[in-house]
Amino acid sequence: NLLASTCTSNTIQNEILQCLADMVRDTIVKEVKKSEVFSVIADESKDLQKKEQLSLVGRYYYNGAVHESFLCFQHAEQLDAKSLSEMIIGCLESYGLEYKSNLIGQGYDGATVMSGKHSGVAARIKEKANNAFYVHCNAHCLNLVLVDTVKSVPEADSFFSLLERLYVFMSGSYVHQRWLDVQKEMYGGQPRELVKLSDTRWACRALTCRNLMDRLPAVLRVLQDISTENHRDRSIDARGLLAQIDLTFISLLATFRKLFGNTKLLSDLLQSPSVDLAMAVDMVKSLCDSFQEYRTDTYCDQLWHDIMETAKQCNVAIEDGERKRLQKINSRLGGSFVTCTLGLREGNDDKETFRQRLLYPIVDRILCEMDRRFSKNSCTIMKGVHALHPKCSQFLQDNLVLDLGKMYGCDCEDLSHELHQARNILKRKSYSKDTQLSSILDLTLLLELHQEVFHELFRLCKIAVALPVSSAACERSFSALKLIKNHLRTTMGDSRLSHLGVLSIESRRAKTLDLDEFIKVFARQHKNRRINLL
Repeated sequence: NLLASTCTSNTIQNEILQCLADMVRDTIVKEVKKSEVFSVIADESKDLQKKEQLSLVGRYYYNGAVHESFLCFQHAEQLDAKSLSEMIIGCLESYGLEYKSNLIGQGYDGATVMSGKHSGVAARIKEKANNAFYVHCNAHCLNLVLVDTVKSVPEADSFFSLLERLYVFMSGSYVHQRWLDVQKEMYGGQPRELVKLSDTRWACRALTCRNLMDRLPAVLRVLQDISTENHRDRSIDARGLLAQIDLTFISLLATFRKLFGNTKLLSDLLQSPSVDLAMAVDMVKSLCDSFQEYRTDTYCDQLWHDIMETAKQCNVAIEDGERKRLQKINSRLGGSFVTCTLGLREGNDDKETFRQRLLYPIVDRILCEMDRRFSKNSCTIMKGVHALHPKCSQFLQDNLVLDLGKMYGCDCEDLSHELHQARNILKRKSYSKDTQLSSILDLTLLLELHQEVFHELFRLCKIAVALPVSSAACERSFSALKLIKNHLRTTMGDSRLSHLGVLSIESRRAKTLDLDEFIKVFARQHKNRRINLL
């Protein structure tokens, strides 16, 4: 029997994977239950079978850290709000999680089916879990800011269309090798690549703008060499691209390199599991302040100097003797509101034209979109969370924290006493370097040492750090989904996919499993075996 049993059939494999995944998931569920409060983060994506897979992630505070743990993939046969909300609640119930009182947050993208005010997924779940506050993914909001900004400025929209054409041309097998050889000859070291422009991760275009600006002389040399070759199609494309790389192109390239460099930093920070909502608000405000500085003469002069240096280095004409006359506005449009900048006169010089027609419209549009997209952060919950941040000017202010406590069912009388005692303790310890607080997580760690005394305040801090900031954890799970269900495994079942997803994404937990315990669990659950495992 021992020799005849190989345990390699698909049934045995699936049962082993289920047992291992359940052990990992049980560990996560135990941590969530000990934490008491948690948030859910969900998003959907299509696999190679064209099936919509719903990714479900739990965010919670446990053992001194904030965790975003993957729970499962679920095949979403229907994508209406009712079906998706029932699927999420069904998953939570199957894991034995008390969502009606302990679910304190929901994190989704801005799709109407998820964020609908009256019948969206968030609204339907909130009907059953009154404390489940909906947070629109902040990383997605930032992406929409950049998308709307580029669409509203015609020159910027044309610039990125040209950037995409340049990437396609330079990625051709023949041109790409020439591009690498020219870089090695001119710069030495490791060549840089032009990154494909993503429609959903606009902040990552900062890398494309940086690499292109640093290697623009090499790009121009490759285009010039290919434009003189006998290959008809390649030479025509090269000449067309060369004609488009002018002073305006360099100006936009330098501008977006600076702007996207700052937004990429914010985008990366928003995707970190350790970031809380108060920290996200501060980072957004800091980004807006830096963009305000871009409207100063000092910054414009510095940026224009960089543009001129790059233009000289690339032998791009600085003076345009055939500058186009600006289009006059029809008299019937007088007093009308338009979404793009129009002018009746030219600037005094190229720098003034750049300032008025490119730099200021782009910066103003970004600031406008940032204010519109992130204005929701002024709600009661956001103010209360921000009041728990040690760097906030209203740190532990009674009315803000008490309002937050009322929304989450705290005993306000006890909370008021705890706030008074906490302020006094922190004031006495403020002179000690060992008790310097810089985030809500630091405050949570301090209160955890005295949670019996500061029960209500400690619970509020756990809620504050457990509220979702972005749905990046789901996006990362989709990367694992593509690796697991590849072109060779398109017939994989949904349950097997989910189990493999848990073991892959939560690999650190999976590697620490006790295999002896696994054998015992597997033997108890599956008794009809040729081999006696116990």
